[in-house]
Amino acid sequence: MNRHSDPGSPSPGSPPPSAPAAQATPSDPSDPSARQSPPASPGPQPPPAPPQPRPGLWKRCLWGGIALWLLTAVVTYTTRNTTLLPTLILLGSFLVPAVFVLWAYERHGRDLGASLIPGCFLTGGILGVLGASVMESYLLHPSLWMFLGVGLIEEAVKLLALMFVLRRHPGVHGMRAGLVLGATVGFGFAAFESAGYAFNAAVTMKGIDLRALLETEVLRGVLAPFGHGLWTAIAGGVLLSFRKPNGRFRLAAPVIGTYLGVAVLHSLWDSMHGIAIWLVARVTDTGLSRALFAQGYIPAPTDEQQHLFTVFSIGGMVVITLVALAWLRSLARGARNAGADDRPNTRIHTP
Repeated sequence: MNRHSDPGSPSPGSPPPSAPAAQATPSDPSDPSARQSPPASPGPQPPPAPPQPRPGLWKRCLWGGIALWLLTAVVTYTTRNTTLLPTLILLGSFLVPAVFVLWAYERHGRDLGASLIPGCFLTGGILGVLGASVMESYLLHPSLWMFLGVGLIEEAVKLLALMFVLRRHPGVHGMRAGLVLGATVGFGFAAFESAGYAFNAAVTMKGIDLRALLETEVLRGVLAPFGHGLWTAIAGGVLLSFRKPNGRFRLAAPVIGTYLGVAVLHSLWDSMHGIAIWLVARVTDTGLSRALFAQGYIPAPTDEQQHLFTVFSIGGMVVITLVALAWLRSLARGARNAGADDRPNTRIHTP
């Protein structure tokens, strides 16, 4: 009689059956099946986005800065405390340029990076002022063409400062990036230059002239958006629109032409005082000598001549500003119509 082995019991020579997979205890360290390789480390994480300021921060800083400047002016004028002069000069000179930097950071900080906009303002502004001071002291001499030399030199050093700041950012190019960063360098230049002009206006042979200091700061603060920032925005936009993908700058014909154009606008702006005197002499037929014209004043002017001088000087600056604004608007509109923000060679890039 044959004995049939039970299917559930192992035969004497066969190995014991393995336990079901469901009964395995991976948490048991003695179980070889529980020894698994550690999870793969995650890949490199992208850098966190720079903190974004609250919308409208530049407006609050503008009005708050104006209030602080007025308070400082009143206290300085009342107490005659000369130790407040640096505070008054810095507030008045940097208020409008710093507000533009806040606006640019609020609008374009995520695209351009947290450090690039302040770097262009500080480094570009300081290098531009130093370079212009050195070159103007050695290359310029009093003449009828002196202001043209000033425009050529200052616009050149601002573009060189922009190129220096962007030397380690080869991916930043395009019209929009150039407009923003060029304006930032220009406003930095204007801030440090205005501080120097305010200091020179305050210090006289008779002591501190607080009235001249305040007048200088108000005038330059109002005109700041229509000067260096506007001209360097135009030149910077064209410069970066022709920048190569590898980061090299191309001094193409449009770049050179734009540089010369903004230099001419700059020189006309600076020489408008003398141009207004020449126009007054031509209109009133006074026949001013060239020596008096070079000195920059009208001897014993009549009421009519004073009125005409004001009209010609302010009107000329308005015309120059309108030309520059139209030029800037055409560049921005041309880039937008051409789809500049969608093409890889004209979009704002960050490394």
